[in-house]
Amino acid sequence: MRTRHVARKRFGQNFLVDQQVVADIVDQLAVQRGDLLVEIGPGLGALTEPLLRRLDHLHVVEIDRDIVDRLRQSYPSERLTVHAGDALAFDFGALAGDAADGLRVVGNLPYNISTPLLFHLAGFGACLRDMHFMLQREVVERMVAEPGGRDFGRLSVMLQYRFLIEYLFEVPPDAFSPAPKVHSAMVRLIPHLPEQLAAADEKRFSTLVSLAFGQRRKMLRNSLGGLVDDGWLQALGVPPTARAEDLSVDDYVRLANALK
Repeated sequence: MRTRHVARKRFGQNFLVDQQVVADIVDQLAVQRGDLLVEIGPGLGALTEPLLRRLDHLHVVEIDRDIVDRLRQSYPSERLTVHAGDALAFDFGALAGDAADGLRVVGNLPYNISTPLLFHLAGFGACLRDMHFMLQREVVERMVAEPGGRDFGRLSVMLQYRFLIEYLFEVPPDAFSPAPKVHSAMVRLIPHLPEQLAAADEKRFSTLVSLAFGQRRKMLRNSLGGLVDDGWLQALGVPPTARAEDLSVDDYVRLANALK
């Protein structure tokens, strides 16, 4: 008899138990049998089971060894490949290989690692078709935020540069066990085409964004003071008194490309 799995706080485990929410996620994915799909953090299989009914094969990445064992005992390896390990260190590009349609990623992401995991996945944008994630609602609001608001930050700029992001629907705490103390939301990310990524030097672009939002309460003339001066900003049409959240993604690309 299989023992009951107790959610582990160190892994940020909140298992999805609401079947209507599961159905809504599966509908949003609209998978085809031959899709190359990887699920991050399958947990007790709330999504894994319905996805396997629609796919020829599914990959999952799971860090909890007890859950890894449960999954391997529950599903044949020719249908489910279980990658035991930390998604933050997983090479999604190697999994994608030469897949013509790109890799699809889905997951109910642990809230304690969601932001670093999103940045990790952004590095594989060229081999992705799309990503669908359950995240803390506050994180999704930051992802889709527009310039000028307090939610607009480094996460907004860096992800919007690489992806078209769509807020899908909200999910209440009681859809999970144990119930988290926050509301959740589903989000879809679709990579921009390579020709849409206009930053000439993406490392320079990332550094500029980090500097600007590292001291977001300061005017750009101060937060970027060691890098640029007032005249340089004005020549590019940016008021030196503007703050980090006042600039658009395109503005940051333009500034980064103008730096020497």
